[in-house]
Amino acid sequence: MKRIANYRRLLGVTPEADLKELKSVYRNLMKEWHPDKFAHSEEEKLAAEEKSKVLINAYHFLVSIAPETIEQALPEYKEMITNSQVMDFNFEKEILKITFTDGSTYEYYGVPKNLYIKLCQTDIPDRFCRRHIYHEFIYRKVSKATEEA
Repeated sequence: MKRIANYRRLLGVTPEADLKELKSVYRNLMKEWHPDKFAHSEEEKLAAEEKSKVLINAYHFLVSIAPETIEQALPEYKEMITNSQVMDFNFEKEILKITFTDGSTYEYYGVPKNLYIKLCQTDIPDRFCRRHIYHEFIYRKVSKATEEA
């Protein structure tokens, strides 16, 4: 959750910002920090490149957890959590990363450590996740399932 707040602060958007507002703010910041504007000084140009990378990461992350993005991907997500099983999971700093048997990986933000401990202790992680994880936390897809040719 800290990562989300930091990215929102960096871009200067509220939690209620929609994709259109997010895109507009991002574009304006990129115009301001574009490295070509700092061609007269190599040091400033390098600083602008670093700032641009941070802005790009923040934008892509916030787009991936935006309600519009989640809603658009909901049918695929529901099918995946229904038909695919939990293959592996790990937890770090309130982020639960779950890898499914279809190859997809999702991150869930703000998961309490005690819930992760209960997940580790359960005999049926799929059922536990359906009841306590999947629709309770902000999530985003971090890797796509590998397509079979």
